[in-house]
Amino acid sequence: MMFELLNQEGSARRGRFFTPHGRIETPVFMNVGTQAAIKGGVSAWDLEQLGTQVELCNTYHLHVRPGDRLIRDMGGLHRFMTWTGPILTDSGGFQVFSLAVLRKIREEGVSFHSHIDGAKIFMGPEESMRIQSNLGSDIAMAFDECVKIPSPYEYVQASCQRTTRWLRRCKDALTAFNMEDGAVNPGQMLFGINQGAVFHDLRIAHMKEIAELDLPGYAIGGLAVGETHQEMYDTIEAVEEYMPREKPRYLMGVGTPSNIIESVARGVDFFDCVMPSRNGRHGHLFTWEGVININNKKYERDPEPIEPGCGCPSCRRYSRSYIRHLLKAQEPLALRLMVLHNLWFYNHLMERIRMALEKGEFASFRRRYSRLLSSRI
Repeated sequence: MMFELLNQEGSARRGRFFTPHGRIETPVFMNVGTQAAIKGGVSAWDLEQLGTQVELCNTYHLHVRPGDRLIRDMGGLHRFMTWTGPILTDSGGFQVFSLAVLRKIREEGVSFHSHIDGAKIFMGPEESMRIQSNLGSDIAMAFDECVKIPSPYEYVQASCQRTTRWLRRCKDALTAFNMEDGAVNPGQMLFGINQGAVFHDLRIAHMKEIAELDLPGYAIGGLAVGETHQEMYDTIEAVEEYMPREKPRYLMGVGTPSNIIESVARGVDFFDCVMPSRNGRHGHLFTWEGVININNKKYERDPEPIEPGCGCPSCRRYSRSYIRHLLKAQEPLALRLMVLHNLWFYNHLMERIRMALEKGEFASFRRRYSRLLSSRI
């Protein structure tokens, strides 16, 4: 058994997922190290101190630089970045469809040009699986098409069908790669991705179809790309009923603390988002009273830490006044201190959600914090 469901309160789930590089307590937020590093000068050692369980890295970015074969030759992604815990690699599908200016989609895969040097690249299910096999992550995401919202119904329907065919090819390819002599991580697992934009009938039909492949886990993809929060929540509710109960559910690219709490309430187990690091680098810092903007002049002479009582490395030592000074002076240390705080907050938000679920108190936790945590101070 790879996933163990420990407790449930309504649709919210407290679980445990086992990988070759360790156990994951769910619900979990995966810290996003797109290019094998968290932007803001955060190291693998830092992540251990921040309570990180899983690091997410990106197939496309690591393929174009430094190259997945180089990483394989260096012993795989874990050894390359000195991170000993579980790693999930995104398939590159989202980046292909969001970064590539010109691309051509056909049944075999997608042809496009690198956003770095313009070099022509072809990526399909087999190519994505080969790259992720070379990286040696614990969880490999299937190669899919992420359609923009809104898109015509007929196009989304055809895209879902093609994504299912690609998923079958991903499964066959990764099975073969795991059996090769010298596989970096022969226990690498494949998660399928549910698509369908905000068309509930397409979402449900696609989820039923890919559930038949009996994969280790399933993701809801193609959200947080332009739809409203309510449309996202409604879509999760529509598809959740058809997701295998005994497998982890991953909502890709989401989101704010409120998004996470509301999605946990709808049965989601895994999350990732660049928001804590990206917002941190701009001075937007998460606290249990809401979001503060350290750029504001009122913090110029403030001797308090970002959040009094916070146990993160930044709050244990530095004041709001000092961090604001570093940011205004464009000192790189400012970015590091702010990102450290936000990642600590997100990781410990998930810890408190898990504790609330264990005690049967998630409903009251949700009422108290869902709206509050995303409010502006």
